[in-house]
Amino acid sequence: MASAQTMLASLLAALVAVGFLPACAAKPDRRDHLDPPAVLVAPYDTSRREVVWAVLQPRNESGTSYARTDLIGDELVAAVQQIRGVRCLPLNRAIEAAYELGMPDGPRDSADAIRLAEALGVDAVIASSITAYDPYDPPILGLALALYSRPGAMARTDQASLDSRALTVAFTDFGRFDGVRFGGEPVTVVSEHLDARDHGVLMALRRYASGRSDPTSSLRWRVYTASMELYTRFAAHHAVGRLIDEEWMRMAREAHAAARTP
Repeated sequence: MASAQTMLASLLAALVAVGFLPACAAKPDRRDHLDPPAVLVAPYDTSRREVVWAVLQPRNESGTSYARTDLIGDELVAAVQQIRGVRCLPLNRAIEAAYELGMPDGPRDSADAIRLAEALGVDAVIASSITAYDPYDPPILGLALALYSRPGAMARTDQASLDSRALTVAFTDFGRFDGVRFGGEPVTVVSEHLDARDHGVLMALRRYASGRSDPTSSLRWRVYTASMELYTRFAAHHAVGRLIDEEWMRMAREAHAAARTP
């Protein structure tokens, strides 16, 4: 009797173990799951040579004295470096050249910007302003960017005139322009007010964090709101991404105008 009970118990244990095996085998290990992060792609023709930009240290117009202009400048450089088709000079080289040319606060007009670009040997320079800065949870960072290009320096890629994304993309406005004005006529200007209380901003942040944060951590993508340094990295990437979106649109308009010219 005892032997039969023992055999029955062993059989039940074996069946339970077999039943659980497929479930255990099918459960993915989240630590090994990798998602590719979204990338920025420039609309320029790089078949003959690379496109090179320089980034100037941003002006602090936020009204707070503790905004880290050096850190934000470095993050803007890092964001530009991640654009496929664009290379960026180190921030220090742009700062030194601007001081040597007597424009420590950046170009006053397009002529200054072109002089600076020529001195650095780059195709374009980015001047920027910090329009809002609050490092406390939820963080806020406002950035305005102006792209000054040397005439004819950046040719459009062949796909620029055919890219449906450039013709249909709908831009998201997360805030106000804040009255920022840049001297001269930049080819492209964008302004972003990134308030982490805004659900639209949080959705953009979650998309950015995909492939850039640990999905197994307790904070997951919200780690970018827990650190102003990480939030600055997101904000710089987002603002530069908006700049590239606008450049796609500008190139598409130029291609359309050229096609209509007899």
